[in-house]
Amino acid sequence: MSRRRFLRRGGAIVFALCALQRAAWAQDAHVPYVPTPANVVDAMLKMARVGPADYVIDLGSGDGRIVIAAAKKFGARGFGVDIDGKLVSESRREAQRQGVADRAEFHERNLFITDISRATVLTMYLFPQVIAELRPRLIAELKPGTRVVSHDFDMGSWKQDEHATIPVPDKPYGPPSSEIYLWIIPANAAGTWQWRLEVGGKPVAYEMALQQSFQMLSGKPVVGGRTARLDGGRMRGDEIRFTLTAEIGGREMRHEFTGRAAGDAIVGKARLDGGGEVGWNAVRVKRGTIDLPQGKDSR
Repeated sequence: MSRRRFLRRGGAIVFALCALQRAAWAQDAHVPYVPTPANVVDAMLKMARVGPADYVIDLGSGDGRIVIAAAKKFGARGFGVDIDGKLVSESRREAQRQGVADRAEFHERNLFITDISRATVLTMYLFPQVIAELRPRLIAELKPGTRVVSHDFDMGSWKQDEHATIPVPDKPYGPPSSEIYLWIIPANAAGTWQWRLEVGGKPVAYEMALQQSFQMLSGKPVVGGRTARLDGGRMRGDEIRFTLTAEIGGREMRHEFTGRAAGDAIVGKARLDGGGEVGWNAVRVKRGTIDLPQGKDSR
């Protein structure tokens, strides 16, 4: 290897090591260890509907109580990561003591570089600035339908799917309660969709250009060649829901659509105004991207 190539490669290695060191410092500086109260742990796992088929990843796992509870009480598997080696060792001992070491693992690892793609449930108790750094990865790396639960801090402009306040009378800081938030990773439904339905005995063509901001949908539908109105558009994992109001056959009609999005197809049901329920199949003819507005965190 030439000296020049060696220097270039050596410089890249030093740069990478410095980046990892900065990430480790950032996690250590911004994520102090504060244990989650036991009743809040249970509430978080219940809100996420954790079960035996789930794989739970806890970012900043501290003494391991969330992953251990997920394994012991709900039959799940998973792992926690923390940058504090002493806490990781403590977590492993506790998992062994409670008989779940085969289902609850713990790693001394930086949460910013942890592979989270295996999670079906992801939990966190992190400051807003750390959540803001992680937020793009959640959409990009987690599968649609993955449940994300946060203790005390929300995700700003990414509005939660569920929220609850849990009483914590002996909480050693702040008010005597904890907030928990749930988000369900949405499938990408952005783009232009087309389908046909029979309405009043006649085939009607539908086209809808959808914009998607996190799980919320908006857009410009055209029904039978006329502009229509879209309301209540929302993704919940791969489930899509929306309502169209359109003029068909000389009168205004309201249709409620539900379905499952998979790739460039939607299969579901449409409830027609005065016409009962029919099957609905749509095809995406132009693909879009999910808009991830930055926005300030509200807490």
